[in-house]
Amino acid sequence: MDFHVGDPIVHWAHGLGEIVGIEERMLSGEKTLYYVVKIQNLTVFVPADDEVFSRLRAPTPRSDFKKLVKILSGSGESLMEDRFDRKTQLRQALSDGKAETTCRVIRDLSSFAKKKSLNDDDQTIMNRAWSSLCGEWGFALSMPRDQVEREIHGMLSQSS
Repeated sequence: MDFHVGDPIVHWAHGLGEIVGIEERMLSGEKTLYYVVKIQNLTVFVPADDEVFSRLRAPTPRSDFKKLVKILSGSGESLMEDRFDRKTQLRQALSDGKAETTCRVIRDLSSFAKKKSLNDDDQTIMNRAWSSLCGEWGFALSMPRDQVEREIHGMLSQSS
């Protein structure tokens, strides 16, 4: 097994959480081992299979946050103009679950919002990415959320 009870993790879709158990469950007549992950007020069961690293990862180490600062402070890349294409583009990007990608999505949506209002899908994606990044950032750097948010806003205001 790669993760243990008590390990902090980042779920690809829900953000920072903790392994609170490991359970064997029957699914389609087959026994499968699952990580029980608590993420705020949500509990998810993640199969402990060959795909686990596309679903869960260890939080970004403190030393790697310099790279994230550079991404957030950098120039935003253009997003697709069509809202449906943009939604697909952003969701596909976030599916890798990496903090770097989350930072790029936040930076690019922030840059896009300077030119055009974010629609409901854009805002939903931004809120989910924002929440995930702030949770991981606060954990890795032992910072309160309001301070994390101020720092990220500051970096985004530096981006062009």
